[in-house]
Amino acid sequence: MTNVVLVGTLDTKGVEYGWLRERLLRAGVEVVLVDTGIMGEPRVPADIPREEVARAAGAGLPQLRAAADRGAAVTAMARGAEAILSRLHAEGRLHGVLAIGGSGGTFLATRAMRALPLGVPKLMVSSMASGDVSSYVGSSDITLMYSVVDIAGINSVSAPVLANAAEAVAGMAKGFARSALDRGRPARLGPGARPLVAASMAGVTTAGVDAARERLTELGYEVLVFHVSGTGGRTLENLAGQGIFAGVLDLTLSELADDLCGGILTAGPDRLSAAGRAGIPQVVSLGALDIVKFGPLETLPERARYRRVRIHNPSLTVIRTTESECAELGRRVAAKLRAATGPTAVCVPLRGLSTLGAPGGPYHDPGADGALFSALREGLRGSSARLYDYDTDINDPVFGRAAAHRLHAMIGAVSAAA
Repeated sequence: MTNVVLVGTLDTKGVEYGWLRERLLRAGVEVVLVDTGIMGEPRVPADIPREEVARAAGAGLPQLRAAADRGAAVTAMARGAEAILSRLHAEGRLHGVLAIGGSGGTFLATRAMRALPLGVPKLMVSSMASGDVSSYVGSSDITLMYSVVDIAGINSVSAPVLANAAEAVAGMAKGFARSALDRGRPARLGPGARPLVAASMAGVTTAGVDAARERLTELGYEVLVFHVSGTGGRTLENLAGQGIFAGVLDLTLSELADDLCGGILTAGPDRLSAAGRAGIPQVVSLGALDIVKFGPLETLPERARYRRVRIHNPSLTVIRTTESECAELGRRVAAKLRAATGPTAVCVPLRGLSTLGAPGGPYHDPGADGALFSALREGLRGSSARLYDYDTDINDPVFGRAAAHRLHAMIGAVSAAA
């Protein structure tokens, strides 16, 4: 049996959800309808009523209705929907999820969708889908479909859009139900599937990461490379937290520099945390901590204009991190790695952290790099994390291959002890 979960407000969108349910049943899937409405009475009956959703959020529906802060009430129902969808997936009763809505409905449904593992079909039909949708999608694999008109009744425009959405999610759910991804675990695609390794990379660390990736591939791994663009780092963290990786090769940490210095490609304060929390073997380096990234030159903040500035491309301007910033970055990296519960190694490229920071490059600064290394060593003193120095820059293939071999040994040791 293939189950598609519909999640939404049946007081304001009940007619549309009832119509979708009929389309899905005709498409050959079973439907679980979850009501996340708060105020008005539902226009169609739900399989999981709003009272149950509120309880899953640790709240009572009367209290949410009486709350003066509607935003807080919607957030609570989103939290409840997240718990409900996670439970249905764990029970094998969710093979796809579909929702429709405007700004509020999209916020509520996509928050719940983001709690589901990679690979579970997630389709959101939204009047917000033609704008900036980053806050809705986050680092998940949600598919958004623009509703063209507002979702207010079934008409000559909304009917074909919603029909396409129903057929699409039904097809995806059937495929998902048949596949080995039924529990959203891409690392278990089938017998003999190669273990997954995550790697972080930027343009200025490509050569070193490529050398590591090629060696790990030769050793039998499938390497997924994440561009440290903010979203890339958040996605790496999200998937590491799901436990799908055998190991993490986190050689490029520039998102931490952006987080410290106000750059535009930060992945947030939790970057470099998930693998450690999950106990996954990780080999970390300091790639691209010598740069902070901003937008086009004309958007560069005034405070940065007197720094060492370089136009990386017409859309990206970079500045060099200072000695004091590098020292703080060393302390932050060390604090995150001290908290790791699994095997952790740090590979330090003593001759440069990027193509720009290598000897002869415009950002080569042994003093700033030295402050980073010193703070890192001091912060890791007495911890279980192992630190290894290499007399190369980060893009030397020797460095990349050495990091790959070190991660391979760590993964092997964990497997042997299991």
